[in-house]
Amino acid sequence: MATQTLPPEIGRPSTADAESRPSMAMAGADRILGLRCRNCGTREALGAAYVCAACFGPLEVEYNLAAVAGLDRATIERRPPGIWRYLELLPVAEQPRRGLAVGSTPLVRADRLGPALGIAELWLKDDTRNPTLSFKDRAVAIAAERAREFGITTLGCASTGNLAGATAAAAAALGMPAYVFMPADLETVKIDHALAYGATVVPIDGTYDDVNRLCLEIADETGWGFVNINLRPFYAEGSKTLAFEIAESLGWQAPDVVVAPIASGAMFTKLAKGFRELADLGLIERTPIRFVGGQAAGCSPVATAWSRGTTVIEPVRAPTTFVRSLAIGNPADGRYSVELADASHGSIEAIPDEVTAAAIRQVAGLEGIYPETTGGVTLAAAEAARRRGIIREGDRVVALLTGNGLKTPDARTLGLAGGRAAPGEPGLAPVLRPGYASFEAWFEGNA
Repeated sequence: MATQTLPPEIGRPSTADAESRPSMAMAGADRILGLRCRNCGTREALGAAYVCAACFGPLEVEYNLAAVAGLDRATIERRPPGIWRYLELLPVAEQPRRGLAVGSTPLVRADRLGPALGIAELWLKDDTRNPTLSFKDRAVAIAAERAREFGITTLGCASTGNLAGATAAAAAALGMPAYVFMPADLETVKIDHALAYGATVVPIDGTYDDVNRLCLEIADETGWGFVNINLRPFYAEGSKTLAFEIAESLGWQAPDVVVAPIASGAMFTKLAKGFRELADLGLIERTPIRFVGGQAAGCSPVATAWSRGTTVIEPVRAPTTFVRSLAIGNPADGRYSVELADASHGSIEAIPDEVTAAAIRQVAGLEGIYPETTGGVTLAAAEAARRRGIIREGDRVVALLTGNGLKTPDARTLGLAGGRAAPGEPGLAPVLRPGYASFEAWFEGNA
């Protein structure tokens, strides 16, 4: 019997995998220029910083794309799956030798759900299949590697849920301690998830914005690497890999419309940056993309600003939604999200919780994908944008499902009679006696 050689584990390349790793000539520091303020353009050296010293605007990673102009599709396609196949467009010096297998999640053609939403060609980017069941693994993997390169030895985060598990798992894989801070009223399953990886969980009696303010102080006092605070410029770049994978999966083409959830707005804006960089390198044709965002109606400062025709974000002090993963009342990238939606002729939709729950049930029943509340918001936003005319007949639409429904198990039942499926709706049968006659009697009465 022939011996089968298994591929090396992603994130831990073997000697045999050396040729598939991006060369240092292409992946070296000359392609990373430093940090640059998105507001005033002031440049700063690479470091654990996120706010411009000149105007207090947000810092972003600045690249020298000319240094990687030789990157082509064939080179990327030859590499192992995962986010590191796009290393030249990521803010780390080289591919890490340890870490989780993140990325290369499927893009699924939703031939049953699409027509139900009035969208003939709908694709679902199923990021529920990442190691900790959410897209946050992408951002954390990059922030954690940058932390290691900076010599930071402790990871932390302010989380609305998914980021807690992602940070805890990444730290465990790298042998680093992790401290995750979150509102005390988050879903128990998300707290347990972070605890399972050995992280120290610190519940805070307050909103996410309260948690974030506390973590700002802790990061300043301790020097810990908070992935979404002092490592935020690098963390945010992880969302670009969603755009890279979507384009590659579509045969190196951009979709007409991208639909995504908005919490802080970082992922929403970085998706656009990802497609733009691919076009700058000639890896895809530069075509217009409309960006549609979704927020829960009970915490929708960005959707409200968009509907009013302003970029001024009025913070929501007390969110009233079960979509806790999007319940950021004062989103850091809110203004930029509105600007992106406007510039691309997209929209930002506010979705009631009952509609979100119905969308979860719908995609699970029609496509066999079970998203958490964020995915329900995204799909309902796609349907709303179609009604509004933002999504047009014949558009190729990609909707992002960023987290697994097992993290929000109670969300599915919202809006159903008695908190569970009522007669005539999909749901549990009563407890039956273990005999065919019992089953037959129930089945004939309910068929």
